[in-house]
Amino acid sequence: MRIDRIEASKHKRGRVLVFLADGSLLKVTEQELLTFGLRSGDELDEETLTRLKESAGVSNIKTTAADLVGRRAMSRRDLEKKLQEKGASETEARYAGEWLEAIGALDDGAYAAALVRHCGDMGYGPRRTREKLREKGVPQELWDEALDELPPEPSYMAVQKLVDEFKVSGADLIVACGGGSVMDAAKLASVLVTDAYGVKELLDNPGMAQKCVPIVLIPTTAGTGAEVTPNAIVAVPEKELKVGIVNENMIADYVILDARMIKNLPRKIAAATGVDALAHCIECFTSNKANPFSDLYALEGLDLILNNIEKACDDPDAMAEKNRMQIAAYYGGLAITASGTTAVHALSYPLGGKYHIAHGVSNAILLAPVMRFNSEHPAVKERLAVAYDRCCHENKTCTTVDEKAAWMIARLEAIVKHLDIPTSLKEFGVPAEDLEGLVESGMQVQRLLVNNMRPVTADDARKLYQEIM
Repeated sequence: MRIDRIEASKHKRGRVLVFLADGSLLKVTEQELLTFGLRSGDELDEETLTRLKESAGVSNIKTTAADLVGRRAMSRRDLEKKLQEKGASETEARYAGEWLEAIGALDDGAYAAALVRHCGDMGYGPRRTREKLREKGVPQELWDEALDELPPEPSYMAVQKLVDEFKVSGADLIVACGGGSVMDAAKLASVLVTDAYGVKELLDNPGMAQKCVPIVLIPTTAGTGAEVTPNAIVAVPEKELKVGIVNENMIADYVILDARMIKNLPRKIAAATGVDALAHCIECFTSNKANPFSDLYALEGLDLILNNIEKACDDPDAMAEKNRMQIAAYYGGLAITASGTTAVHALSYPLGGKYHIAHGVSNAILLAPVMRFNSEHPAVKERLAVAYDRCCHENKTCTTVDEKAAWMIARLEAIVKHLDIPTSLKEFGVPAEDLEGLVESGMQVQRLLVNNMRPVTADDARKLYQEIM
C-alpha cells in the first residue's frame, strides 16, 4: 500500500496524519513516523502496514485515555469502561489503564482519598460514602484506608447544606441515627432552620441559637454522649480547627438507646468511641467545674467503662458489656452537661481539625499524658484516688493517694494499648515542624483549658505535644 501524503495534525500536538492511496487514514505519533521511516510515496508491505496499524491503534487508545483522565479524576474501572464505550477492546482498555498507572497518571488509592474528602465536604456519612466508592469503581480493598480521609466532624458548610435541604423538605421533625458527627449535625440543624442567623453566626455567638425543630437522637456508637449534650462540634476547614458550639437549645427532645445498634460496630470504631466516653468521664470528674451532679454520672460512667470496655470491643456477642458501655457513654454526656471536659479534649481538637484524626483516637493519644500532667496537682491526685476506690473491684493493693492515682493512669494506658489505638502522631504523618502550630491552635481552646485544675501554659502544651510526636 502506497503512502499518498503525510501531514501534521492541526488539532493534536505530536500527532501525524498518514493518508494512504486507498483513501484510508492512519493517525500516528511523531515517534512512530521515525520508527517506521515513513515518507510520502513509500510502498508499505502487508506486514509493515499491519504493525503500523496496531501501533497506531495503541497510541490512539493511550491518547484518548490520557485525555479522559486529564479532564477529570476517575478510577481505573471507570476509565476502562469509558474507553470501551469509545470503541476500544477490553484488552486495549486494560493496556491503557496499566500504562497510565505505570506513569503515575492513574492511582485508584489517591482517587479514593480525594473522593472521600469530597463526600466529607458534601456532608456524607460513611454509608453514603461507601456507596459512592462502589459507584465509582474503587476496589473494595482500598475503602478502609480511604475512609480515614472522611472528616470526623461535619464542616460548617456541610451543616448549612443540610439545613437548606431541610427547609425545602416540608418535614417537621429531625431523626438522627448515627455517631457523634451525625447527631451534632442534627443538633445544629435543629437551631438553624431559620433565616434569622446561619451557622457562621453561631460560631461567633452560640448564645443566639433557638430551638426551631424537635429532634430524636439514636446513637450507633457508645462513646460521644452527643445524644444528651448541648454541644456540637463543627469543623472550620479554613482555620484547620474544630469548634465547639454550646447552647442548651440543642439538647435532644428524645433519645433512644439500643445496644443492638452497636452490636456489629467495627472494633476500631468501638475502641475509639469507647475511649472518648472514658475521657469524658475522667475529665469531668477532675474538672474545675466538677460538682455533685456531674460526679454522680462521671463516676458511674467511669466504673462501667473501666470494667467493660475491653470485652465490649473484643467480643461482638458481649451484649451485656455493650449495653453498659452505651449507658456509660450517656452518663458521660450528662457529666459534660453538668461539668465539662478539660485539656485532653482541648489539645485534641487541632489533631482532628488539621490532620483529620478521629476524635476518639485524638483523645486516646493525649489521655494518659494529660492525666499524668494533671496528677501533679494535689486536687487531681485526690480525685484519681477516689476514682480508684470506686472503680477497682479486685486486688485492691494500693493504699496511698499516690499509688491509687498511678494505678488509674496505668489503667488508662493499658486500655489504650489493649485496644490497639495508636499513641504517637508519627503514625498519622504529623511532622515535627508542625509543633508550634499545634501549640497555637490548642491554646485557642480556652473554653476547655479553663476547666483544667492544673493551669496549662503554652510551654506545658508544647511538652505534651512533644511527648506524643
